[in-house]
Amino acid sequence: MTHPSVSARPVRPLVSRDRDEEHRSATPLELFFDLCFVVAVAQAVAGLVHAVAEGHTGEGLVEYLMVFFAVWWAWMNFTWFASAYDNDDALYRLVTLVQIAGVLVLAAGVSRAFDEGDWLLVYLGYVVMRLGLVFQWLRVARNASGAERTMALRYAGGVMACQVGWSALVLGPEGAAPWVFLVMAAAELAVPPFAERRFGSGWHAHHIAERYGLFTIIVLGETIAAATVAVQSGVAENDALDDLAPIAAGGLLLVFSAWWIYFVVPAHARLRSNREGFLWGYGHYLIFASAAAVGAGLEVSVEHAVGAAHLSDLAAAAAVTLPSALYLLLVWLLHARYFKVGLAQQLVLPCAALGVLLCTFAGHWAVLAAGLVTAAAVAAGVVLTARQADRRDGTGVPEGAAA
Repeated sequence: MTHPSVSARPVRPLVSRDRDEEHRSATPLELFFDLCFVVAVAQAVAGLVHAVAEGHTGEGLVEYLMVFFAVWWAWMNFTWFASAYDNDDALYRLVTLVQIAGVLVLAAGVSRAFDEGDWLLVYLGYVVMRLGLVFQWLRVARNASGAERTMALRYAGGVMACQVGWSALVLGPEGAAPWVFLVMAAAELAVPPFAERRFGSGWHAHHIAERYGLFTIIVLGETIAAATVAVQSGVAENDALDDLAPIAAGGLLLVFSAWWIYFVVPAHARLRSNREGFLWGYGHYLIFASAAAVGAGLEVSVEHAVGAAHLSDLAAAAAVTLPSALYLLLVWLLHARYFKVGLAQQLVLPCAALGVLLCTFAGHWAVLAAGLVTAAAVAAGVVLTARQADRRDGTGVPEGAAA
């Protein structure tokens, strides 16, 4: 479906795009929007590193999950709306730029929310983003009728009601923050199923899969950046190259394997209904959070290796192996398992997750061992896929062996 240029018609009706549109891909505006989340993810990871390194793992993990939810949900709101209604006119672009300003305010408040429990800037950032999002939904309602108009109004009302509810995070007592988060996160997650109960928005399966893939690259990129800076600092300040080399090598194998495992399956092939879309989309909260937490774990391991973190060897190793194992299990559970044929293929990722967990007890070599396990899982997947393709075509020449 081809849209008229913005210059031809600066403001056009905001109507649903074709769900079966060919060659649908992320737009430069969406990529720009994503770029602003890099800072927010980095701030969340930095807060988790500091908490774990100081021995406050439980408290730090709770704060991290809260902050990461705020970051992820802001991205989710825009991404699914844009997949269904991005008409790329001038007004749409301007409102999206306003939402980006809100993202930057949110990002500026992440460290204060993490370190001081001060959620004011995060809340204000959400106010800016939500005003833009509600305006867009009202544009949809203006040009829609029947069930689609009801859906758009439900979204607008639900988003505003939740934003009012989040004020308890700023105005309520400090100790109540986790409970406010639980209640309001559940309310936020309930808005899309409620709004789309009788009419589903026209999100595009391939476009959504691509957008999630791009955010996966963002968090994996943050993992690489965090580990690189940590190793660089450790070498420069402590001359500890021998101690850090296994961590650097293992971390690189972990990130490379995480990328391979995620992108080896065509996720969009399963996104055919709202039920599948919601489960897959919501489940990615933990995939993204665990992927980013691997970067935090690598930083903690580096700090531990140079004597800057107050933890045991076991705790430093677990900071990497636990989120890595969780990532493997979740990627398998959400979509990889639907494309595996036979018991052997199905067991590769669960067994790899178990192997990574056992690497926790490998002491100084834990990160390298975990990286080797995940690399072996990728190799096993390639071999099993090639054999399956060989049996299927019967020619002796495997198809899709790289999968």
